[in-house]
Parts: sequence; structure tokens; C-alpha cells
Amino acid sequence: MIGRLTGTLIEKLPPRVVVDVGGVGYEVDVPMTTFYQLPPLGQSTTLFTHLVVREDAHLLFGFASKEERQTFRQLIKVSGIGAKIALAILSGMTADELALAVAGEDIKRLSSVPGIGKKTAERLVLELRGKLATAGAVTTPGGLPFVATPDEKSDIVNALLALGYNDKEAAAATKGLPADVTVSEGVRLALKGLMKG
Repeated sequence: MIGRLTGTLIEKLPPRVVVDVGGVGYEVDVPMTTFYQLPPLGQSTTLFTHLVVREDAHLLFGFASKEERQTFRQLIKVSGIGAKIALAILSGMTADELALAVAGEDIKRLSSVPGIGKKTAERLVLELRGKLATAGAVTTPGGLPFVATPDEKSDIVNALLALGYNDKEAAAATKGLPADVTVSEGVRLALKGLMKG
């Protein structure tokens, strides 16, 4: 089991990043809440990781905090929630916000995540109630953003597609974004718009 990675951040293509650890580049899928906190390319970063082993692939997921990783591990224990949907949930809300939504039985908020219908949201509340702790504070994004040129707007669309939104939703969500928006800020704004929609 790979529990933690510390190395140089060499690639950012949301939701995937590549961390160079001793000359080996690890591809890691991260939720957008973690992505916003990453340092600029070429700088050192530490991710708490969870390895998912399937017949056709070994998938590595990374998180900014142990709390976020623990929340991910609780999510994938829920019937019908796979790693991809768990990542989408943690991209749409922080671990604290998820814990509050579950505690408050906020079905509408939970079902606003792609891939989560009303029944799944109800199952999340039922199976996670009392299992998610809130830290009491929402972490602020760290590091300097990298700016997306108009050509790189496709990175924002690709991130949304990877999180489970369809082409139409991704295109609509990115349509009104400012021309000089960074990739991470663009994804954050797009997700915010999609959650309201």
C-alpha cells in the first residue's frame, strides 16, 4: 500500500497530477479541493494516498490531508459509490461540507453531484451518519495559480468530464468564464455553477 508521496510536482492536468519521487513519476488523481491547494509546478508537495487495485489497473488517489483521505475511504465503503464518484463528491464539496450535509440530511446538496441521484444521496446519509468528523475549519487554497490560455480552457472541460459531467454540461459551465481565468479557478467556478444548476 502506498500511503504517502512526497516529491516534485511535474504535471497538473485536473483531476490528475504527476509527482516525481526519486525519478519515478506517479500519476495521482486528486479531488479539486486538493488540486486548489497544490504548489506551482517544480515545487515539492506531499499527498496522502489511497491505492485502488483492480483487475485492469492500479489507481492512485491523493489528498491534501489525512481527514480528506479518511472521508474518501468512508465514501467508497458505501454501496454504489466507486472511487470516481467519491472523487467527484470531494471535488464538489470539502470533507467538512460533506460531513455537514450528511449530518443535516441535505439530500438536495448531495444529489447535486454528478452520478448521485436522490436514492444514492439518501444511502449516503444513512450509511455515513456519525462516521464523518468535521475539522471545524475549511482549509484555504495555497500555492500560486497557473493561468489558462484560451487553448488551455479545454483542460477545464476535461476536468469536468473526468468528474462525471457530460459534454453539454461541461461546455455550458465553461462558457461564461473569464478569458484569463486559471485552470483551478475555472474548474472551481464551473463546479459552483453546476451545483446551483
